[in-house]
Amino acid sequence: MQAYPWICYAVGYVFITSGIVALLVSDFRGVFHNLGIPFPEATLFLIAITEVVCGMLLVGRMYVHLAVPPLILIMLGALYLTKIPVLLTEGFLSFAFEARLDIVMLILLLVIWQQVRVKV
Repeated sequence: MQAYPWICYAVGYVFITSGIVALLVSDFRGVFHNLGIPFPEATLFLIAITEVVCGMLLVGRMYVHLAVPPLILIMLGALYLTKIPVLLTEGFLSFAFEARLDIVMLILLLVIWQQVRVKV
């Protein structure tokens, strides 16, 4: 698949930048506190580090089979914690708009995962 490396670069880029911003911008701490999850600062740190490390592995196309599952879990968690409440309170159109990047990233991660499984 000719597009596979480019998909890895694009997805890796999104996760690397997202993780770095989560580590450096203090506004994210407030978001995690408002989600009501236990140990919000530790969770934010763990997720941000996972995004950066797994994003770098995707960009380098190294250990992709190990990098993709944690990122899929992060995307599913983001949809569940931040986008499902929008669906329940504001309706489908608002949900579809708010969740667009999450859904695209999840689909691309599944494409990468399928490609990895084919190669093995």
